[in-house]
Amino acid sequence: MADMPYGFVAEFASEDAIVHAARLVRQAGYRNIDAFTPFPLPRLARVMRLRDSRPAWLGLAGGIFGFLLAFGMQAFVSYAYPLNVGGRPLYPLSAYAVVIFELTILFAVLFLFVGLLALNRLPRLNYPIFNAPRFHLASKDRFFLCIKAEDRQFDRENTARLLRDLGAISIALVRS
Repeated sequence: MADMPYGFVAEFASEDAIVHAARLVRQAGYRNIDAFTPFPLPRLARVMRLRDSRPAWLGLAGGIFGFLLAFGMQAFVSYAYPLNVGGRPLYPLSAYAVVIFELTILFAVLFLFVGLLALNRLPRLNYPIFNAPRFHLASKDRFFLCIKAEDRQFDRENTARLLRDLGAISIALVRS
């Protein structure tokens, strides 16, 4: 399995070059591509047609779950073990407020944390792209475009030729 290619990684010197390359790679029919840049490039995200994953929905789901759990636990305890002291109502909502608030926040954060780990497929200690030569420059001043071997259009010769024609500084075949 170590001999299977992960894809081609091409290095570009500027953000304009990688945006132009990504646009032409998409026009050539490649869909399974990824980009690695030292800072976010909104133009590149639009060209690559990245979708917004909306992790906020995870927080909302966790918050609703925490709210319902806190209210349900306290309502059950009030119903199962009623304490009629001083004419208080059976379900004193003002007394529930602190626990409801705390569990709403707790479960919203837990759902977000676990959900983001799952969405990002973490923890992953090794990523094949890290083995690409000069990839350490992706966090400094270079821009990398990866065409993955899983793509239907992927062909070693044609893909390498396309990246070379786009003006890549270096091209490397990364193995998984």
